[in-house]
Amino acid sequence: MMEYTCVDSFCGAGGLGLGLQQAGFDVKLSFDIDKKCIDTIHENKKYFKHLAVVADISDMLNGKVLNFCNMKRGELFLLAGGPPCQGFSIQRRGADIDPRNQLVFMYAKLVEELYPKYFLMENVTGIAGKRGKTILGQLIDVLKNIGYEVHIELLDAQNYGVPQRRKRYIIVGERNDMGIHYRYPAPTGEFCTVREAIGNLPEPPLDGSDYFGLPLHRRDKLSDINLKRIRALKQGEGREHLPDNLLANCHKVDSSIIGYRNVYGRMAWDEVAPTITARFDSFTRGKFGHPEQDRSISLREGAVLQTFPMDFSFIGNKVDVARQIGNAVPPILAKEIGNSIIECYKRSAKG
Repeated sequence: MMEYTCVDSFCGAGGLGLGLQQAGFDVKLSFDIDKKCIDTIHENKKYFKHLAVVADISDMLNGKVLNFCNMKRGELFLLAGGPPCQGFSIQRRGADIDPRNQLVFMYAKLVEELYPKYFLMENVTGIAGKRGKTILGQLIDVLKNIGYEVHIELLDAQNYGVPQRRKRYIIVGERNDMGIHYRYPAPTGEFCTVREAIGNLPEPPLDGSDYFGLPLHRRDKLSDINLKRIRALKQGEGREHLPDNLLANCHKVDSSIIGYRNVYGRMAWDEVAPTITARFDSFTRGKFGHPEQDRSISLREGAVLQTFPMDFSFIGNKVDVARQIGNAVPPILAKEIGNSIIECYKRSAKG
């Protein structure tokens, strides 16, 4: 019987690995350069039993991963990972040159070294846009030359039961000797709203402390002006609905001309949430206001909207935790993708 072994590179807080485990994968190793992420994985012993180490991908080449996993080249079933995507992000400003963009080629080196049956890579929409399309084309050529059929498709997490709009490119490679059998998962038809996801959570204490028995469910203190702004908005509204006297100076122009409209806003109960980003903890960074209560959503609510289990722990300060949650692959989406890769293998085994 085939063992669906997996290495989770650039693992972050473990969202991708958790979903792959739920699909039936045996994660042998996770690594990330961020110690707080690895501390988070170590903290969640209920969900993770495998080895997790703090390491840069450059430190995991030259046989290191194979040694950790006690495997030979070609034995690993799946190499998964999402090289940091901020350099490609459409929300990023500034020069197009970003050293983080080269990490996708380090990932390709690891693919060549491990030579797994399949690989999986997740990245932001910008990898196929102005900032990233040249690098993406080069990456696909490299992976094809290593010996893989490469598939790429834009998936929206809301189509798979995740209660948020979250479009990400999912790149799947199948080794040439496996045949060409991969199909992306079909939408599940399950649509989950903000209300269904977090509507039953209690209101967090006014003093900023955690709700008893629910770690990370606490409110962030808003400034006086932001408190006025959120009180002026109904659910689903954003900065374009604010009166002029509550607009920031930089927003006192047509929102179609400058800036992002979806800031200083509230979520809507009966819709999916906007994309949970690494700064979802801030009312000023997106439509991250609670639909009714005069506050931003809590860290715990953000984690639930990312489909982490309610009892999943995160290690670090507020910024660390928000980053871990916002950068994660939603486990529910990861599970669907994992299932699709296993089904692909089963089709190849039948010939």
